[in-house]
Amino acid sequence: MARTTDGDGTPVPQRLLAAATRLFAERGYDRTSVQGIVEAAGVTKGALYHYFGSKEDLLQEVYSRVLRLQQERLDAYADADEPVERRLRAAAADVVVTTIDNLDDAAIFFRSMHHLSPEKNKRVRAERRRYHERFRALIEEGQRGGVFSTATPADLVVDYHFGSVHHLSTWYRPDGPLTPQQVADHLADLLLRALRP
Repeated sequence: MARTTDGDGTPVPQRLLAAATRLFAERGYDRTSVQGIVEAAGVTKGALYHYFGSKEDLLQEVYSRVLRLQQERLDAYADADEPVERRLRAAAADVVVTTIDNLDDAAIFFRSMHHLSPEKNKRVRAERRRYHERFRALIEEGQRGGVFSTATPADLVVDYHFGSVHHLSTWYRPDGPLTPQQVADHLADLLLRALRP
């Protein structure tokens, strides 16, 4: 039976994901072998296959774990007892910060998504669609209540914001002039200005 943790208590699945993320980011998905991942994680191939069915499963999980975190946080913001404008701004800023905090994961996914099987690709797209629909529902709530302008369809507003988020990995640098929170605040403010009646 594969050990579930190493000497410092790190669970094997986390070690495998950390190694895969680092190698996918450095070498690319194509040029990363299963052998390279297990050596970097300090485990056997048997341990990898105990937790993940394939290298492709690791790729899917790299993105899905970030999306799960973002979905939980969005649900909390959306369900909060706050005015819709505050809830949307908090959610819009949060997705920027959590993307920057997991920039390698986002970059890997958008570079390598085409390597997923049609079935896995469909599953990931459905997860992402669920997130976007919940975000769009906040915009629509504000539009129905007269808080946000209806001049631009909610779908287009969502695409506008997430287009910015999905490109963060192409330009954001941790040593740049803006902190993750500052970038998040600017993008969230742009979104709300676009929705102002």
